[in-house]
Amino acid sequence: MTAQQHDVVVVGGGNAGISLAARLQRLGVDDVAVVDARTTHHYRPLLSYVGAGQATMADLERPQRDVIPDGCTWVEDRVVAVDPDASVVRTRGGRTLGYRTLVLCPGLLEDWDATPGLVDAYADGWAASTFVADSAPRVWPALTALRSGSVVFTMPPEPAPCGATALKPLLMACEHWQRTGVLGDLTVHLVLPAASALGVPAGDEQVEWALAAYGVQVLREAQVEAVDHAARSVSVVSPAGPRTLEDVAFAHVVPHYRAPAWIAEAGLATASSAGLVDVDPETLRHRRHPAIWSLGDVADLGIRPSGGALRKQVDVLADNIVATAGGAGAGTDDDLRRYDGYTVMPITVDRRRLLLVEVDRAGQPSPSAPFPDLTRPRRLTWAFDRYGLVQVYYRRILRGKV
Repeated sequence: MTAQQHDVVVVGGGNAGISLAARLQRLGVDDVAVVDARTTHHYRPLLSYVGAGQATMADLERPQRDVIPDGCTWVEDRVVAVDPDASVVRTRGGRTLGYRTLVLCPGLLEDWDATPGLVDAYADGWAASTFVADSAPRVWPALTALRSGSVVFTMPPEPAPCGATALKPLLMACEHWQRTGVLGDLTVHLVLPAASALGVPAGDEQVEWALAAYGVQVLREAQVEAVDHAARSVSVVSPAGPRTLEDVAFAHVVPHYRAPAWIAEAGLATASSAGLVDVDPETLRHRRHPAIWSLGDVADLGIRPSGGALRKQVDVLADNIVATAGGAGAGTDDDLRRYDGYTVMPITVDRRRLLLVEVDRAGQPSPSAPFPDLTRPRRLTWAFDRYGLVQVYYRRILRGKV
């Protein structure tokens, strides 16, 4: 079959793919194809607020056709293979797409096999999370129905899409339980994959204060090993040894994540088990295939992924693609812009206050404004995160204007 040729093929129609395609068009790149099979586009940060009863799915969903930039070719299909030597992409529907430049940003997949029993617990209804869109609407009704018993929340190990935001439903639920007088009758557990939640002292201080104030029992450097959906128990492993949390009334257990298998099958992945795309973390260019680039959750950038990080990555990558438009080998690394690893972690400490932790790749503070101190929880920051950013996202970010 003859390949359908495009100057730029973008695999993935989420935040990364759509905003990059729009930015490229604004920079004069006319022939851009976006490959994505989804018919509904999600503004994922609002899923945390769905799980806290502050938003509905209708607030964050738009038809995918409405966000595809005008002039882009939408290939409504799913990629199943890449041949970097032939410069082609193959889809599940049998299409073959040739490219001059390929950008990989398909996002991560839930790795249900990494946590035996978890998919059955989701199916039974006593486990769900704001990270899995289909289950997010079940979270708040389940949490508010609790009057006693044990509740388990987890932060996913990296890689994960905005993993730190798993703290949002936990802390907003705790504030609700405290306000309604049932917090003292609940045993709330938080399973952290590291010694602290954020790894940034200023942010951790605020989070630790909130966890202590709500009486949350924190299991550090721990992960959920398995879930027994019939017994309603959660098995946790940590340096302190294995532990089983029994008689769990509800579990907000976030699944592990991994890259799509075709990335490793094409020889484009790092050696890590998650199979992330092996790119230079500063230029975002593949280390062995100069015509291939990557950004977002699926790229091995040495950061905690976030929407704020994507805005910086899109800005850098769009310019680098234009700078190398003369061909796969055009443009030396010295000619390219650099991404400093900026990312942001927005955390609610209650149902009306939020803090922002902004850092670079080295974990050093990288505030987007010199004042006020956004690591202190504020109502205005919460209001912008809940109501303002979704408007900015659909009206400006996805149109390549930010």
